[in-house]
Amino acid sequence: MQRRVVITGLGAVSPNGIGKKAFWDNTCNGVSGIGRISSFDPSGLACQIAGEVQGFDATRYYPETELKKMSRSVPLAVAASQEALEDAGVDLKSFAEEDFESLGVALGSGGSGFDFSEKQFELHFSGQKKKISPYAIPNSLVGMASSEISMYFGLKGRSHVIANGCTSSSDALGYVFNCIRFGQEDWCLTGGVESCITPAMMNGFERMKANPVHFNGDPTRGSRPFNRDREGFVLAEGSWMFLLEELEHARKRGARIYAEVAGYGTTCDAYHRVAIMPDGRQSTRALKLALRDARVAGDDVDYVNFHGTSTVLNDKIETHAVKEALNGHAMGVPASSTKSMVGHPQGASGALGVAVAALSLREGVLTPTINIEEPDPECDMDYIPNEGREKGIDVAIANCISFGSKNSAIVLKRFG
Repeated sequence: MQRRVVITGLGAVSPNGIGKKAFWDNTCNGVSGIGRISSFDPSGLACQIAGEVQGFDATRYYPETELKKMSRSVPLAVAASQEALEDAGVDLKSFAEEDFESLGVALGSGGSGFDFSEKQFELHFSGQKKKISPYAIPNSLVGMASSEISMYFGLKGRSHVIANGCTSSSDALGYVFNCIRFGQEDWCLTGGVESCITPAMMNGFERMKANPVHFNGDPTRGSRPFNRDREGFVLAEGSWMFLLEELEHARKRGARIYAEVAGYGTTCDAYHRVAIMPDGRQSTRALKLALRDARVAGDDVDYVNFHGTSTVLNDKIETHAVKEALNGHAMGVPASSTKSMVGHPQGASGALGVAVAALSLREGVLTPTINIEEPDPECDMDYIPNEGREKGIDVAIANCISFGSKNSAIVLKRFG
């Protein structure tokens, strides 16, 4: 018999708000966290804007001497994890050894560690080889993110990272969901982190013509999903982490429950390294698999958090895929892209969507898609334009699409 899985803790470190409350309040009110890049001089780039987490004090978690040994993604993920644990009412100080052994972490990230690697390569190729960090190799690995979280909190359960492009954290959540419901463990930290706003990364996306180039003077308007004049995604960083628990385990602790994780679906187009299959068939199938797994019909869906990157192809193909998956019900379903306010945090995208969907289920508020000024006729759903709305919902989907032809969807249900 499959066990039920619920979200009992949530932490957020986002470009539009550090901490769950600031993130949620600003997202409900359509506040953008996108601005001109400040972590390096972007003046030579065609796109000079990004969703950076401003005002984050990493020294609250590590001394400066340790921060020099790690990717920026590490303190972002640790901060979101700490908030998720505290939000779930978990007191590590009271843990016995067996408690530490029972709790692990499995998160998703697409390129975290890239920022550390880029600096080391710069030292190498500029002839400053003796300045290369002895931690260059481990900290260039995406998988180090979970190890750092495990070490920070002393967690001795599983410690895994799924690196699957933009679906990384959706797949991590799906992985943990399956581990818990099939009895491999009772609880686990999961979610996503990304932090690779670097000169080389921005140059790479510029070569792909993936980013907007006409909004450097007006950054908050740069990410504009579903709008006719959208140009591409705005790169972002951030971390959204959750504590997932088996229902009875959560009840015994008296934990607050945000939502039930009900279904997971994943597919591959097997089509192209960066382009989406034009018919959206496999994205549709991932959505249908998640709905079938959750034992709900398309007619039961009340809200969809879109991948919604603000690229010309993604937005219209994803719209078509959602419409196909919901069997004619889609035109009456509110949907939104949080990336309009945050930007595109790559491998953490799924966690971002799940955070919004879970909070929407609990709070009865649907967050907007900002910067919808002249909708693309091929993007014709209700994207909650520019202003959020109060609406109680029972079933929500968080959808993701990735480079490498990958698709993942998570279904959440209101608990109660």
